[in-house]
Amino acid sequence: MDMEMESQNLEHIHPLVFNEEQSNETKKAKCSRCGEVVSDPSFSCGECEFSLHKKCAEAPSKIDHPYHHHHPLVLLPESPYVGSCYCDFCYKKCDFFVYHCSCGLDFHIKCALFTLSIAEQKLQELNHIATKDPSVFLEEGNKELENAKCFGCWLPLGESRYFSVACGFNLHIKCAELPHEINHPFHKEHPLVLQFNIKRFSCKICGETRPRGFLYCCSACSFALHIKCAQQPTKINHLSHRRHPLVLQLNSGNLLSKTCQETQHEKFVYCCSTCNFSLHTECAFLPPIVKDKNHQHPFTLFQGQPSFVCNACGLEGNYIAYICSTCNLMIHTKCISIPLIIGVRRHYHPIYHNYFISENESKIRDCSFCDVEVNIDYGSYYCLRCNFIAHVKCATKYRDRYYIIEAKDIAGNHDDDLGVNPITCVIEQNESGEMTRIKHFSHAHDLILSDNVVENDITCDGCMLLILDSFYCCTLQCNFFLHKVCAKSPRKKHLWFHGCQELHILVVGYLFKCSICEYDCGGFSYKCNKFNVHICLQCSVIDYRTKHPGHQHPILYNRNQHGRCNGCGETWRSQFSCKHCDFNLDFDCSRLPLTTRHKRHEHPLALAYHEGNDYPKYHYCDLCEKERDPNLWFYHCAICEFSAHPNCVLAIYIDKG
Repeated sequence: MDMEMESQNLEHIHPLVFNEEQSNETKKAKCSRCGEVVSDPSFSCGECEFSLHKKCAEAPSKIDHPYHHHHPLVLLPESPYVGSCYCDFCYKKCDFFVYHCSCGLDFHIKCALFTLSIAEQKLQELNHIATKDPSVFLEEGNKELENAKCFGCWLPLGESRYFSVACGFNLHIKCAELPHEINHPFHKEHPLVLQFNIKRFSCKICGETRPRGFLYCCSACSFALHIKCAQQPTKINHLSHRRHPLVLQLNSGNLLSKTCQETQHEKFVYCCSTCNFSLHTECAFLPPIVKDKNHQHPFTLFQGQPSFVCNACGLEGNYIAYICSTCNLMIHTKCISIPLIIGVRRHYHPIYHNYFISENESKIRDCSFCDVEVNIDYGSYYCLRCNFIAHVKCATKYRDRYYIIEAKDIAGNHDDDLGVNPITCVIEQNESGEMTRIKHFSHAHDLILSDNVVENDITCDGCMLLILDSFYCCTLQCNFFLHKVCAKSPRKKHLWFHGCQELHILVVGYLFKCSICEYDCGGFSYKCNKFNVHICLQCSVIDYRTKHPGHQHPILYNRNQHGRCNGCGETWRSQFSCKHCDFNLDFDCSRLPLTTRHKRHEHPLALAYHEGNDYPKYHYCDLCEKERDPNLWFYHCAICEFSAHPNCVLAIYIDKG
């Protein structure tokens, strides 16, 4: 039966017709209040394209919402803000009518009415909203469902029944049935009322602050508890500590949890004061079985083991572990979710997590981050192509310095990208196989190998440093010169010290400022197209693990190495360091040229690492005439006993160039 409805209150000039069943027109129409396709009984205008869901048409102009009893929610025809407006329930954009409170609370019409039905315990009105069992309906590869959490308790939807995400709601059925008011032993003065978390209260038990969701709250005392925390028992018996019950109490001294061995800033912990035994609230309630996509078998909770070594990361654990009896693995709780493949700045290829590595696979055993030997009998990250190996803890210590890679996203051969040869053609070779005549991508004419180092300064067109050894030069004598090593610089290269993981492209013909040494340069450079920066050839050749002539052992770059540089004597926070002895070298000193020239001296100057002459008169710089520290590096001419600070030699040299 059709009926007409007065439309003055609906801000429409024509009468509206009630449609009990959908027609072909209403199937395509969108509701003018909520913006969704009309699917329920609705009102429509016969003279223009105007439609309303019946529920949207009947939506009250104000709602006194039990979850926000301080002020009414007022229905507005558009966003009350200059910018975008987002629903505080489903967090989707509000482009049409919105229920608004001056507290900053905003809801779609359907979200406001949905939560009102829950607050008033009218769940029978929600029968039209489907519920799903994630264990049955969770589609493989559907990340939106995999990551979905309940709006009320902020726990994963898991295997509990919940209101369908297809309708824009993520809410456990059990959270929809929560009592509106509770009494809690930690706040005996007043009852706690279920509220929207509009004031961004932090939970008094876990200490965390969430921007949205439900809270049990006493607004007068600013006391709030998350749903999950409010439901936690205040006393438990735990298998990890059978002697006495554990009592939920204030964490007065940031106690170390016996299971995860970490100090978390939780306000409350489960504790036995007699035995000085404590557990974080998260550690106290672990699921008995955990499935992870990176392991083919489920992990089972194992409690009571005093100590063990985690097969996933190689570090010690206590009391609580997860085991896979099929694979004979015992691992930390947090190691269940270790990513299988990650990318790190220090290495171009993806690195894979392995539970063990056979001896014939690994040639290098020292971690590429901390330089301490990796026990290959336990888990590590490894690259078979390059013998790159790292402790799990070192590779994943800083979340902004690694990224997770999905197996399906790995395609192509990275070695092919790195192997772009700058020498486009080898024309002639000598008997020992050395290239004596080549074509190079950077120059139009052939280049020939020459050992004729003349006394006049010759500068390499690649790195802009002096040429003091054999080099390539142009056959037509157009003053183009390259060191042998510069001629072999790859066309594409991964630079470990640069923030992005993109390959840098070798470019020529630019005047640029190197983003590392900040010198103005005019030779070859590696360009990052993502950030539009250039890095000079001299800076690009420094590897994170290197062997410098100034020290007898290999040195490794360590971001956390704080100390005095043996080259310049300055104190730095990030340096190359030696694990065998107390030797540090900052990045600038590591790139000092081993040999150079100066316009005020006729002979080449070699980099010297210690003063062989103890006579004090030699401990002066022959350029600035100030005293030198004999234990620091300097440039020296053995023919004339000429010595100078590196900065004095290179600064004037650079100005000259």
